[in-house]
Amino acid sequence: ICIMEIAAATQRPDRVIGIHFFNPAPIMKLVEVTRTIASSPEAVTQGRAFVETLGKTVVMCQDTPGFIVNRLLIPYLLDAIRILEAGVATREDIDTAMELGLNLPMGPLRLLDLVGLDTTYYIGLSQFDEFRESRFAPPPLLKRMVLAGRLGRKVGRGFYDYK
Repeated sequence: ICIMEIAAATQRPDRVIGIHFFNPAPIMKLVEVTRTIASSPEAVTQGRAFVETLGKTVVMCQDTPGFIVNRLLIPYLLDAIRILEAGVATREDIDTAMELGLNLPMGPLRLLDLVGLDTTYYIGLSQFDEFRESRFAPPPLLKRMVLAGRLGRKVGRGFYDYK
């Protein structure tokens, strides 16, 4: 999401910032507060203060596709799909390797199912459109899974079955 695009559609672009909560918002502690090139210092200060009143930890970033977390996360998730697609390892071994090797709470394919394969696909497309870097381009397997309706937990089937 381009925050400046939203701001440009208003009469007060200086009063627009992005506030990105993570899902599930009541549980997740982090919020990315995003300033545009038009955001006033007052708007940024007020937005940050608001988020802090909710007991959240704020990280600040510029208006860029993916902000901080998804800019780092999406290439990681897409590479996990590429590893599976290339037959390097099974879905279980990819997830176990990242869970136990890096002490992550869940592996990338399980995380993709939780986030939604369609969500990840469209974030990747958006980032690729902006940066034109291959690391953001969704792999063919992801596109085909989205087209097949295998979107993850929300529909009961993604890289894993949840029925």
